[in-house]
Amino acid sequence: MASETISVTVALLSAIFATSLSVGVGAVDPDAEHAEAAHPEAETYDAKRNATADVDAALARAKLRNVRTIIVMGANWCHDSRGLAGHLQSERFQPLIAKNYELVFVDVNVPQDGEGRNLDIASRYGVTDISGTPNVLIISPEGKLVNTAEDARSWRDAASRDADDIYAYFADL
Repeated sequence: MASETISVTVALLSAIFATSLSVGVGAVDPDAEHAEAAHPEAETYDAKRNATADVDAALARAKLRNVRTIIVMGANWCHDSRGLAGHLQSERFQPLIAKNYELVFVDVNVPQDGEGRNLDIASRYGVTDISGTPNVLIISPEGKLVNTAEDARSWRDAASRDADDIYAYFADL
């Protein structure tokens, strides 16, 4: 009888363990779970895309809709770029972005190491000396930079910013 109870208990525990692994409960790093909850991340910066064409298309759509364009210049290697992209594409931000903006993500590679790409897009609007990521340019329907070059370059801490503050920034522009 004792061996049957042990066998049933072992089988039950094995089933629970297998189930927990299949749903991702197995080896969870509590710090990683907290970090993900603090800010979503998305890898949206595609080096293979024609960034100039993407930006021009977004600007044209924005002009037709009479809304602003958000050009996020970042990279998938960058924690802050992924964090900002995650917020902007989150369920919470989607209605705000869809109503008021056209959104385009531009891969800039590693500008701080002299290996930047697509920096000419920022230069169109007077945003130069990009030495980090991400950079956020807000463009009016008329094609003018709404925020300042300094503000555009100030997003290098995007992953550590509060979601409510990021939301308010884009809601209040």
